[in-house]
Amino acid sequence: MKTEYKIFVGVAAFLFGAAIVYGFYTRGTGTHVEWVGTVALILSGLLCSMCGGFFWFVSRRIDLRPEDREDGEIAEGAGEIGFFSPGSYWPFGIALSATVAGIGLAFWMWWLVAAGLIMVIIASSAMIFEYYTGTRHPAEH
Repeated sequence: MKTEYKIFVGVAAFLFGAAIVYGFYTRGTGTHVEWVGTVALILSGLLCSMCGGFFWFVSRRIDLRPEDREDGEIAEGAGEIGFFSPGSYWPFGIALSATVAGIGLAFWMWWLVAAGLIMVIIASSAMIFEYYTGTRHPAEH
């Protein structure tokens, strides 16, 4: 995780620097700073800082992984990484629900936004509990 947090912190530092340069550059071409781009760069830097802070926090609490050590070998990282769903339709349902909410927001239809958000909650919950119910539920012995 040390590599990841260094990457995110580096990108965040670049974005903050770019925001400063962008603000001064747009101020130099006219009388006002172009705020949309400046704020977008600052918010992007804050988001990268948040991800970098999370990875830094996690890296302090876990042991060093092979990719974090200078003497790490490729073979040390072999084996099972985790469980990944072989096929699930729920991510499509979440995307469709978010699209409904987004269309409602674009056209100022608050009832459609509410319906889309409720659909997002239902689809997200269904994806979370996909392996605890139905045919994919592990048989109890």
